[in-house]
Amino acid sequence: MEVPGSGHVQLAVVLRFVDVAVDALAAAREEVDALNVYPVPDGDTGTNMHLTVSAAREAVRQAVADRSDADVVEALEALRRGALLGARGNSGVILSEMLRAIVERLLAATSEETNARVVADALRRAAAASYAAVGEPVEGTMLTVARAAGDAAVLRAEEPRARARDVFAAAAAAARAALAATPDQLPLLREAGVVDAGGRGLSVVLDAAETVLTGRRPVPVASGLGAARTIPVPHLGPGGHALAADGPAYEVMYLLETTAERVPELRARLGGLGDSLVVVGGDPLWNVHVHVDDVGAAIEAGIDAGRPHRIRVTHFAEQRAGAAATPAGAPVGAASRSGRRVVTVSAGAGLTRLFEEAGAVVVAGGPGRRPSTGEVLAAIEASGAAEVVLLPNDEASVRVAEVAASTAAQDLGLRVAVVPTIAQVEGLAALAVHEPGRGFDRDVREMTATARHVRQGAVTVAARQAMTMAGPCEPGDVLGVVAGDFVVVGSDAFDVATQVLDRLLASGGELVTVVAGSDDPEGSLATRVAGWLEEQHPTVEVVVYDGGQERYPLLVSVE
Repeated sequence: MEVPGSGHVQLAVVLRFVDVAVDALAAAREEVDALNVYPVPDGDTGTNMHLTVSAAREAVRQAVADRSDADVVEALEALRRGALLGARGNSGVILSEMLRAIVERLLAATSEETNARVVADALRRAAAASYAAVGEPVEGTMLTVARAAGDAAVLRAEEPRARARDVFAAAAAAARAALAATPDQLPLLREAGVVDAGGRGLSVVLDAAETVLTGRRPVPVASGLGAARTIPVPHLGPGGHALAADGPAYEVMYLLETTAERVPELRARLGGLGDSLVVVGGDPLWNVHVHVDDVGAAIEAGIDAGRPHRIRVTHFAEQRAGAAATPAGAPVGAASRSGRRVVTVSAGAGLTRLFEEAGAVVVAGGPGRRPSTGEVLAAIEASGAAEVVLLPNDEASVRVAEVAASTAAQDLGLRVAVVPTIAQVEGLAALAVHEPGRGFDRDVREMTATARHVRQGAVTVAARQAMTMAGPCEPGDVLGVVAGDFVVVGSDAFDVATQVLDRLLASGGELVTVVAGSDDPEGSLATRVAGWLEEQHPTVEVVVYDGGQERYPLLVSVE
């Protein structure tokens, strides 16, 4: 394998890699999905990684299709861009950042460098990019697997007469070893008897690279799936963790010219100052976004790391400038855009109707079909607005929305903010207080505050044996969810639903929203629950919607 700058790179190797990687992830998709330690079928790490690499392959094919003069540089650039726009979920975003780092290092190679050292450095940078893509890195995940692969690659490249194929083989072997050790690093995995899902997916990709370069098919690590087991699931419900009631007062965004080596330190400094941190891009230009209380410190961190420019500071509570919304249309240039639109992710046909009736641009999503960065970016472009508010309505889609927002700001010059809603009912509540006639920052602040104050829950059905906060569950048991935790295990959906609502209403409430799912097509469960609320909590206003969401017969919220 050669790299640009040292001769003719083999385009066939790139084409072969994307084909083998996509096929391998397709074969492992269900296994990787199942490694997510959920008692309900919400885990889609394997699906997200497969779709991310599939998007990269499609982009490569379109770039070089039936062209005798096809350039490998074009193919690599297409791979990078395709992975970015096709990224889905946290695992997909992390994988796309790793692929970006590898491509950029390959394209920057010089004729004086050996293939082995270039590949090793590319894998090392990919590991650094994986950590940089996460606000609070956790060991025992795909990050650990990536770092082990990068470290092994660098060591192998130092050996005499090392070749690129040897480096990839060493990296893949180290990744398998690190994956096997993930249960020793995360108690949740150890108790479940499984390896990390994202790490398994990454190992599949590295094994594909080894296969392409060596012709060998490595024996994968035993995932731990097979025999029935009890899976502990603290803090792993469909809505994720409840957010703090109050957040930082300022949004700081800027473009930063710096090197990749300085970005980890920047992320560490900004992470200590606030939240909603996103740093994406590559040498020499990075897009930085963070919510903080200390604006000066956030900007100083950028100055210390490189040269920040196009600095934008937004005070959520005080700024008032705004404009009226305009209908969505075909993508248009920034200069001809006007108004403000909300782009929201919907998990069901009924929810889509609700969002659209409120004037939002809708992106289809939900467990098992989470939207890609490209799909969210396309919705932003199609909105025709100069200001866009994103509602991901799902914890696993928040990072995708943040990357899409940063890309739209950098490429299109738009003003885009993400309200980090982690449940469909939070999105409904945030959209209800949206007011395009007030200042953008005040609108975002009001929507964010409303979403954070929503107490949300759900009713679902267990698909596998597990140990929850409420005790063990078996397939077919009805599960009650509050703020992302499984807190009720029962056999009757109505009984479970009323227990969930009792918990949500324990500290009071004025409005209860009940959303019927596709498993309750006649709305019988929702209707019974509404009647119970009228009897037991007569002072509370109740609103019932047909949401059509899958896997959750009932979604509920209290405001």
